[in-house]
Amino acid sequence: MKLKAMLPWLCVVALAIGVAALYSANQSQGTELVKLREESQELQRLRAGNEEAKAAQTQSENEELARLRKDHEDVLRLRNEVRQLRDEKTQLGKQLQSAQAQVQNAQAQSGRANPSLPNPPAALPQLSPEQQAEFRKRYGLETQQLSPDLVKSNTCLNNLRQIEAAKQQWALEKGRPAGGLVGPTDIAAYLPGNTVPTCPSGGIYTINPIGIGPICNTPGHALPK
Repeated sequence: MKLKAMLPWLCVVALAIGVAALYSANQSQGTELVKLREESQELQRLRAGNEEAKAAQTQSENEELARLRKDHEDVLRLRNEVRQLRDEKTQLGKQLQSAQAQVQNAQAQSGRANPSLPNPPAALPQLSPEQQAEFRKRYGLETQQLSPDLVKSNTCLNNLRQIEAAKQQWALEKGRPAGGLVGPTDIAAYLPGNTVPTCPSGGIYTINPIGIGPICNTPGHALPK
């Protein structure tokens, strides 16, 4: 009889224990679910950050590639300019030699015409109409005669242009900023004959830093500003 009387209470206790266990399990599942949700959100944030980093890296690589392509184009342009300046210098040298030869011929002819003159005066060389037209077109000359001094001046200006082009190419390839110091040994490899040219009139060149044009101390031998 006592067992029968206690049986309902035992069922109640067992049911209470079951409810408590079920509640505890639900609480544990809720905590685990919240934790999983937080981990899922963190994973999404990490994925988003990774995508942004990849996009930024791709953009940076594209910008660097574009910059390298531009630098390569600048190098090719400068090399082409140096080659053109070399050709112009060669042509000017030939014209200078021709002018000097004409002076010598004029002196010889003057001496034969008047042997009493011990030192016949030098006559100004006469260029062909094609040569005169070429110089007037290239340098904006208005004169009909080209003196040896003018030829030397043009040759010197061409040398200064070559030096400036070599400085720009050296600075571009070496990544040197404006104001950086540069010497003859730095730019020699970018010049004809791997050497810095000299003024045909005996002037002295000052190379100057990057961004400042080279100069010659001979009066009148200066690049236009």
